[in-house]
Amino acid sequence: MTDQTHTTMESHPDILEMRERHARAERAVTTQQGQAVEAMALITGLYLAASPWIAGFNDFSTLTVNNLITGVAYALLMGGFGHAYERTHARAWAAAVLGVWTIVAPWVVAGNVDTTRTVVNNIIVGVIALLLALAASAAAGDTDRGDRGRSARMAR
Repeated sequence: MTDQTHTTMESHPDILEMRERHARAERAVTTQQGQAVEAMALITGLYLAASPWIAGFNDFSTLTVNNLITGVAYALLMGGFGHAYERTHARAWAAAVLGVWTIVAPWVVAGNVDTTRTVVNNIIVGVIALLLALAASAAAGDTDRGDRGRSARMAR
């Protein structure tokens, strides 16, 4: 006697929609734009982490530690752009927050670290990080809107 209530993944009613969503996400991250955003974001995060030593303000320990941690976090969030595309929208917004934090950090972290060198470095890197995160968020939003549009068409 066979169990007729047991279903395989192939017979799941949403399998076609899930496959289409995955295929659309794969197409989006394999575009030159998606690859460029991911590569530039990774470089931006790594630069932010190393910027105290590159720009020469590593004597400000609070901002040095802040930029190191923020840069590594940003690189990890945005470096995984292509590998977890379904979560890219949330990750991109978290990265955008890190970009904004980078901009305001020289005035917010403990100590008097708002020198010309730290401010210029963090504003430029923060704006670049923010723009890259918004580009990733827009790409994720396009995929999300495509999914909603497809669901609406299927409901008709």
